Amino acid sequence: MVRIRRSMGCLLSGVFLCASAHAARDAIPADASILEIQQGLAAGRFDVPAVERHYEGRIQSIDRAGPRLNSVIEINPDAAKIAADLKNGANHSLPLFGIPVLIKDNIDTADRMQTTAGSLALVGSKTPHDAFIVGKLRQAGALILGKTNLSEWANFRSSRSSSGWSGRGGQTHNPYALDRNPCGSSSGSGAAIAADLAVVAVGTETDGSIVCPSSANGLVGIKPTVGLVSRAGIIPISASQDTAGPMARSVTDAATLLTVLAGYDPADPATAPMQSRPAVDYRQFLKRDSLKGVRIGVMRQNAGFHEEVDALLERAIETLRAQGAIVVDPVNIPTQSKFDSEEQTVLLYEFKDGINRYLEQRGATPRSLAELIEYNTRESAREMPIFAQELFVNAQKKGPLSTPEYVEARERARRLAGAEGIDAALQKEHLDALIAPTMGPAWLTDWVNGDHFVGGGTSSAPAVAGYPHITVPMGFVRHLPVGLSFVSTAWSEPKLISYAFAFEQVTHARLSPTFPARLP
Repeated sequence: MVRIRRSMGCLLSGVFLCASAHAARDAIPADASILEIQQGLAAGRFDVPAVERHYEGRIQSIDRAGPRLNSVIEINPDAAKIAADLKNGANHSLPLFGIPVLIKDNIDTADRMQTTAGSLALVGSKTPHDAFIVGKLRQAGALILGKTNLSEWANFRSSRSSSGWSGRGGQTHNPYALDRNPCGSSSGSGAAIAADLAVVAVGTETDGSIVCPSSANGLVGIKPTVGLVSRAGIIPISASQDTAGPMARSVTDAATLLTVLAGYDPADPATAPMQSRPAVDYRQFLKRDSLKGVRIGVMRQNAGFHEEVDALLERAIETLRAQGAIVVDPVNIPTQSKFDSEEQTVLLYEFKDGINRYLEQRGATPRSLAELIEYNTRESAREMPIFAQELFVNAQKKGPLSTPEYVEARERARRLAGAEGIDAALQKEHLDALIAPTMGPAWLTDWVNGDHFVGGGTSSAPAVAGYPHITVPMGFVRHLPVGLSFVSTAWSEPKLISYAFAFEQVTHARLSPTFPARLP
């Protein structure tokens, strides 16, 4: 894998991909970090409009033409105006001043962009309010550049779906090999940031949808504790498991974005614990020596599925030990896979409840899950050409959240994944965190059979428990990136960020994609 410095040249895979004539003049670095953009703005090497032109140009040339990643579903039609306004009212003290951010197309914006979850059913209707986190991004000085494609309805329509495909957006491709899958459901966010189409992105996760595309696209992804980040204004799947979170090319940028996103929102009861917690700047935990004396357990039950991934894991363990960590190997979650059926039950009940309330509040048609099912059936040629909607149909059959089946499944799932799962594993060996490969290398996109994951079981326990999960690039398997996961108990983001940062600073495992049509 050859790292391409696009500031020095624009030839990628035999195609000229210069974003615009502005790119060289504005001297915006390839794979620029938040700090690099802000230093350039402060020094006057470029201004916010130049930053906006640079990244919009890259979207036009790489996403819409060239390799055609198909990762950005919509460019903000007001991006240039927002950039001009930021320039005129410059406030360099804002944490995201002038930083181009992409957000997933299931996050409401009360502007000229649409929020559709990738579904044609919501095209043309408007959302009345910004999602809470969108307001926080605006207040932090972010330039919301556009919305990213996703697995339609955040991959909760069919068990035979192709991650990264939506009726509105089509199929997103993996920039490390275009015939490979970007993983879902935050597939567009993962592919776009890997391809340097913006500086950072916001994804969402119910089970794996931040960490999987982050791993498959060579990024850092943070799936926060449920309740750290508000879900108000995000198209729901599960009140128990949904969360938004950062996707970035470095732990530093991910921590900066998380600092902005986190906070109490009275419209989301899950954030109630944040009301009494002081605001945290997660950048303070970016310490190179944070692994010294830390006890880390290796979840061997989430390895062993690919010999080259195992080799990367062994190298990662050696790195952790070299940095002073005490590695306990093996450590297993005693309840692994024992809560899978309960999780599915919970998701079906909560999706029906949540989507009905969301659509009703949105005030447009369809106004319910039943009407959405009818729309998809009526428009099946456009909406269901490659997979169906059996999850919608199964959810529609469920009753209210007072149903004993739901109440019992929710209690059992959280207990088995949390107290009797992750917490039990941590406590047994007096551990600070658990590690495992996030998943295997990206698979070939398959519209016949749907997704066929290699590995990937690491996400379920923290997702069901509502606990934090961070993935950081670990290395490559035949030019395809693979992530290392750090998992711990609720509200442990500070230490997980510190461990991920220390690991990243030693390994520097990320390499930029080169957009090959297929692997050599």
